[in-house]
Amino acid sequence: MIKNFYNYNWFFIFIVSVIAIIGFIALYSAADANLDLWARKQIIRFVFGLILLFIISVIDIKFWYKNINTIFFLSLALLVSVEVFGIFGFGARRWIKIFNISIQPSEFIKITLILFLAKYYNEIKFEKIYMLRNLIIPIFAIFIPAILVLFQPDLGTALTIVTLGLMILFISGVKIWKFVLAFFAMLISLPLIWKFVLKDYQIKRILSFINPESDLLGSGYHLYQSKIALGSGGLYGKGYLKGSQSYLDFLPEKQTDFIFTLIGEEFGFIGTIFVLVLYLILIMNTFYIGFKAFNVFSRIVAIGVGTNLFLYVICNSAMVTGLLPVVGVPLPLISYGGSVMISIMISFGFLMNVNVYQFRKKI
Repeated sequence: MIKNFYNYNWFFIFIVSVIAIIGFIALYSAADANLDLWARKQIIRFVFGLILLFIISVIDIKFWYKNINTIFFLSLALLVSVEVFGIFGFGARRWIKIFNISIQPSEFIKITLILFLAKYYNEIKFEKIYMLRNLIIPIFAIFIPAILVLFQPDLGTALTIVTLGLMILFISGVKIWKFVLAFFAMLISLPLIWKFVLKDYQIKRILSFINPESDLLGSGYHLYQSKIALGSGGLYGKGYLKGSQSYLDFLPEKQTDFIFTLIGEEFGFIGTIFVLVLYLILIMNTFYIGFKAFNVFSRIVAIGVGTNLFLYVICNSAMVTGLLPVVGVPLPLISYGGSVMISIMISFGFLMNVNVYQFRKKI
């Protein structure tokens, strides 16, 4: 076990810790210099996540490989249980309580989906991937969780599950024409989704994205205030603990979905670019770990973890800057939230496991 620590990508762990510390600093500021409101809990979650990361990484990869199907179906069962035992919050039923701890299963299903698809394609010969019958199980594995999440309702997470799954299919070798066909099928189904699936508030958010000025005090309020805060930060920012939009409570959800905006207001354009560069380093590291792995399973897991991280970052940063509709996607390691923090750290645990056992040609 001690020998495994020599195979760690310690630079990756360092960057993860730096981003998490930025999150603690931002949460302290969001709480008006109050450590107890959000930052202290987030620190505890990060430490717990770091412990999980190390535990997952040192357990032999064969153990995880053997039990992946069980893990995936357990996470799917948790997602189904939301419909029965779920608790309401912010107008949606997305959480369940286990031992008085609120858990959002939709965040964990992304990680188990990566593992499930990686195992599936590791056991299929490359020359048989093109067969349509070999797409049936992956499509069900992707769309069943996505549909369950969509009806919670959580449009942002549902879309990221589908995008993540399809990107894994692509890197696994599925032919391009199948994605083109799926794209046209989605276009044809858009009117039905708009009429029968999307909730009223989701439609309003999409319309306010198209025309932000149409309802500045309603559905467009979040995005409007976010742009004001980002713009007021300028190049260098107003200074730490000096964000007027944040302290006067004009900026909504400043500790969760819009924490990137708070960083932009206080540290300016330079501060936001610095954070994005740190994420870019993490993502490039995940791909590097995947490319040097000796087996298909490890490659797909590593690239899947990197893709999941990329989707979090690009969706959140694009959302708060008005490039995407407001869909409620948090910024990993920085936004306040236990399920996101723990699920991301678990995914990094599997990434480090892949790095430790990278020379295994067969699992």
